[in-house]
Amino acid sequence: MRRKLVVGNWKMHGSRVSNAELLSGLLAARPYVADVAVCAPFPYLSDCAVTLAGSDVRWGAQDVSAHAQGAYTGEVSSEMLAELGCRYAIVGHSERRAYHAEDDALVAAKAQAALARGVTPIVCVGETLEQRDAGQTEEVVKRQLSVVIHRLAHCAGEIVVAYEPVWAIGTGRTATPEQAQVVHAVLRAQLHAATGHADRMRLLYGGSVKADNARALFSQPDIDGGLIGGASLKAADFIAICRAAE
Repeated sequence: MRRKLVVGNWKMHGSRVSNAELLSGLLAARPYVADVAVCAPFPYLSDCAVTLAGSDVRWGAQDVSAHAQGAYTGEVSSEMLAELGCRYAIVGHSERRAYHAEDDALVAAKAQAALARGVTPIVCVGETLEQRDAGQTEEVVKRQLSVVIHRLAHCAGEIVVAYEPVWAIGTGRTATPEQAQVVHAVLRAQLHAATGHADRMRLLYGGSVKADNARALFSQPDIDGGLIGGASLKAADFIAICRAAE
């Protein structure tokens, strides 16, 4: 049976004071049945590493460079993340695709770079409202994931996949558990065809997940937890979502 995973994506929020309070709350609420992690902005990764050291709450980054090193001002390499003890790196989030023009090939390269240093990429896929209304959801998510699978080859089974319908991120709208399950089943079938062991891989749902809808989403057979945005910024809300994964 796959162990649930709940990951908080703080996005560009936080301060050293508020982060310390949030992490303290998460630690105080242990133990969790699900695996729990937070993905913080780059300046706060060291604080996460120190505060969470020795605990079972993991931490990760919200992005990673496709390059190992070099003259890439502003970039952060997977080797740097690994040196700090980073467990996860989000790649291909819809906000990176939309605001930074990241395409499927770059997302795949970032996933490969992360894995090369032992950092698990959380690969995000998802369709816009226009694509859903046009009946293109399956086509879009399979295309996004197929580029990653092709790039990673036999290592594709080591990633975490997060389905995040773009129309549900930060909008208050959420895919119904049944809608989310349909897409997760498609993605698992695609991964199984490529790796042969997708039954062991974790697929997360993200998009306006809250304490009051998390349990219904996480109870679907192919949804193994969540990638949580705004609700991960308040300890009580995030803890309630983590509990829903139990």
